[in-house]
Amino acid sequence: MKFLFSILLIFSFSVFSYATETQIIVRAKAKDAKFIGSSLGGAYVIIKNKMSGEILAQGKTQGSTGNTDLIMKTPRERGKSIADDNTAKFMAVVDIDEPVFVTIEVYAPINNKQARVNASTELWLVPGKHILGDGVIVEIPGFIIDILEPRTHHYISLASVEAKPFKLKANIVMMCGCTINKNGIWDSEKMEVKAIVKLNDELLTEVPLSLVSTNLFEGELTIEKEGQYEVIIYAYDDASGNTGVDKVNYVIYK
Repeated sequence: MKFLFSILLIFSFSVFSYATETQIIVRAKAKDAKFIGSSLGGAYVIIKNKMSGEILAQGKTQGSTGNTDLIMKTPRERGKSIADDNTAKFMAVVDIDEPVFVTIEVYAPINNKQARVNASTELWLVPGKHILGDGVIVEIPGFIIDILEPRTHHYISLASVEAKPFKLKANIVMMCGCTINKNGIWDSEKMEVKAIVKLNDELLTEVPLSLVSTNLFEGELTIEKEGQYEVIIYAYDDASGNTGVDKVNYVIYK
């Protein structure tokens, strides 16, 4: 009996020891911008066995958005890294005993629900063959837009807005949290920002929004009628193809 137990123990140990530690770095990079890191809450990464659906590793990217000059201003050369030691990443360590085809899912930015993108890629993991350096970079397109005024489901009297323009305000940043300024790296002058205004579910008008300070865009709307309003604010950059949207509903009453 003891002999059989010893054989089983040796066999179990050999099975477990056959699995090889394999490291893989995953990064989330905003399209036409920098990496998504701790300052924005990170990107959530899930690595799954494509065949079985088993989750092999999961966690958030942590670190900085990266070196602006290196990422945005330096011509890219083959084999040259665009990430440094502080650049945001998720380091996964998986134990596998044979090559595994995996799906890498990235949800980013994890803390901004209206802007969150689910992007993914697939690749083979080979035991002991680490994927380090820049690692696997998953691109996240878009803008993060937060409407500041009007507030969600705000009830506003018609008398209070008839005599003066009604302000529309939105905070807009790149998907990495990078700032938008006039003539900056992310230039507001090259972006189209508008509000689509609906009254009682029918198109009322469109209002252009302009940058008034870093990340802050404003426009003015003339309100003459009571009813249920919806404001859809979008940003569009035709050079990169980035888009972003936020929506809010409010009520004007007599």
